Amino acid sequence: MHVQFQQDTRTDRRRRRLVGPLAAGLALTLGLAACGDSDDEGAAPTTTAAGQPTTTQAASGETVEITAVDYAFQGVPDTVEAGTKFTLTNESGGELHEIVAFRLPDDETRSAEELFSDPANLDSLGGEESPPDAVLLAAPGSDMPGAVVGDGSFTKPGRYLMACFIPTGADPEAYLNAPPSDGPPEVEGGPPHFTQGMYAEFTVE
Repeated sequence: MHVQFQQDTRTDRRRRRLVGPLAAGLALTLGLAACGDSDDEGAAPTTTAAGQPTTTQAASGETVEITAVDYAFQGVPDTVEAGTKFTLTNESGGELHEIVAFRLPDDETRSAEELFSDPANLDSLGGEESPPDAVLLAAPGSDMPGAVVGDGSFTKPGRYLMACFIPTGADPEAYLNAPPSDGPPEVEGGPPHFTQGMYAEFTVE
């Protein structure tokens, strides 16, 4: 599927929508999960596609290509040095995918599985001064439009979560071309992709 969009103006619009507080964005996307199709319930969380190896470490200044499939991230390093940059390529069967990455508080010890098992856990991580550290979008079969929050670089040491909050089954073109709003685009779809296991964690050293 080839998605048409005007990167210059629409990327700016998405940036304005996504730079808002993390808590507000999570609340909006989690609302989609609450009203999704019950057939998606009970999916076991996994951080990578079955049988796909993960990178263990990346050096400072290195660019790491993360691959999105339905519904997992491939090639996520366990640890990276500060200054490492992520890019996202979408090799799915037709779904739009994104990386929304945010740094966890220093005193947070719960695993990604624990945090994503209950929406209330994610709500507690956000605050008015906690926008995502990076947001990368990629249309099916593409690496575009790319970074819409930050440039994909991680400079502050700490532990990070990354997830895809795109609604399952959402039309990629409708999502990318949606009019500006205070949160994620309001498009038809099921539960966010993270409810099917599309999340991961990594540490910046």
